[in-house]
Amino acid sequence: MRQDWEPEDLIEVWTLLEDDMKRVRNKSGTTRLGFALLLKFFEAEARFPESAKEVPAAAVEYVAQQVKVPAAWADYGRQSKAIQRHRGEIRAAYGFRANTEEDQDRLAGWLATELCPVELSRDRLAAAVVARCRNDHIEPPAPGQVRRLVGKAVKDFEKRFCRSTTDRLDHATRLRLEDLVAGDGPEEGADGDGATARGGRSHFTELRTDPGAPGSESLLTEVNKLERVRRLELPADLFADVSEKLVDAWRARVEGVPGEPGAHETAAAAVPAGPLCHVRQTEITDSLVDLFIQLVLKINTRAERKVEKETGAELKKVRGKEAMLLRVAEAALSEPSGTVRRVIFLWPAGRGRSRPWQRRPRRTRPGIRPGCARCCARRTRRTDGGCSRRC
Repeated sequence: MRQDWEPEDLIEVWTLLEDDMKRVRNKSGTTRLGFALLLKFFEAEARFPESAKEVPAAAVEYVAQQVKVPAAWADYGRQSKAIQRHRGEIRAAYGFRANTEEDQDRLAGWLATELCPVELSRDRLAAAVVARCRNDHIEPPAPGQVRRLVGKAVKDFEKRFCRSTTDRLDHATRLRLEDLVAGDGPEEGADGDGATARGGRSHFTELRTDPGAPGSESLLTEVNKLERVRRLELPADLFADVSEKLVDAWRARVEGVPGEPGAHETAAAAVPAGPLCHVRQTEITDSLVDLFIQLVLKINTRAERKVEKETGAELKKVRGKEAMLLRVAEAALSEPSGTVRRVIFLWPAGRGRSRPWQRRPRRTRPGIRPGCARCCARRTRRTDGGCSRRC
């Protein structure tokens, strides 16, 4: 229970009502205060406090003022017989009963069957136990007992899950899983190095890694991974009736173990390796598609850059290309209705015309030729016949 209480919350939860005052009238002193505190604590939490420190100090002061006795809450814990009698009286007042070992076994079985397959948080499982006890009007076990009950239920469920998963695999598949985990598989991978992958790592360790940068090497590595996973021949419906959250949890359990398992851990790790391989088969396929797309984009980008570089280099090699383009444009403007072959390329024989770029270009203005505009613009010496320099 929380220890910090606002005045309005304190009044709402810890105020003794008329029926509560009737139950404490036949008690006196510390017993009266202890009974009143247990009564309101049970009303709020549906359980009794584990120790005197669990009851907020503000609540002790507030209830002591109501029953008009000193706030000597610590002295109440010494009266063990009175406490047992008061707890029975409070349970009867709210229609509850004390839990038994049979109740705890039943709760553990309910957790292992109903909640553990879909819920992984132990805190939420413990909260579900308390809620179930309240619904059944049973006093919940102490928080420490609830944690042990949840741990027992989780362990029972894991054993049941491993057994059901193993039963769905044939003997050959189980052996292949154990060989993969042990790192001494007899089959040869696509890279021809047996059970050892790149960098001296085993195939099981390599299987848990993500693809690297886009490239032919990472692509071939992912292909080898996919082939090894498919070689296990896991059933497609191996985890069809299991939540994805649970499969991801078992996969994370395997990925979180550094290094390789020992020989005595191989059989135990083979079952968790099943969810890992089952999920990785889909993930590796998706990563292969992404790698193919990235490689195609990379090749396309390189090709475009190469073509642009070569085209630019060819253009740089042509001298006087600006003047040539100007002449081609002039020839096209002189006969806009003509064809490319008639205007731009060689003229038909017999007409007495030459190629358009062989004809003398017209001057843009007196003294300036199209091919020597730069030198003429600098006001160099020129005559009426043209630029004085040979351009």
